Amino acid sequence: MTSRTIPRSTDRKRIYEESLALKLHNFYTGCERIFQKIADDINGGVPRSFDWHRRLLKSMSLEIDNVRPPLISRETERALEEYLAFRHVVRNIYGFEIDSERLGRLVKRLNKTFGSFKADVGGFLTFLKGLSE
Repeated sequence: MTSRTIPRSTDRKRIYEESLALKLHNFYTGCERIFQKIADDINGGVPRSFDWHRRLLKSMSLEIDNVRPPLISRETERALEEYLAFRHVVRNIYGFEIDSERLGRLVKRLNKTFGSFKADVGGFLTFLKGLSE
């Protein structure tokens, strides 16, 4: 994000950043819904613990012998960890200040992260098609 893309007025900047924060929140939530579906249908269920979100993400980068390959690469997992942590902040302390620098870093990395995620899921879908043939 450059200074040309962020409104100069404090109120407009806050609204703009809140909008971006919600977009990042929604991005990770969409990824996690895919993880949940795979965990329920293939892995035998979503982890049950206080840190289930983090454990679910981790499990998607692991191969389960004789069941499935990893859904996502370790690189994609590491990238998504930042979006998971940011989503947690948005959900729990949203009414407070958003870290503009952190938000900017995540927005800047979003296309690359989404591209990696999409490629990984595409590879997993190829695996699933192979099972059905």
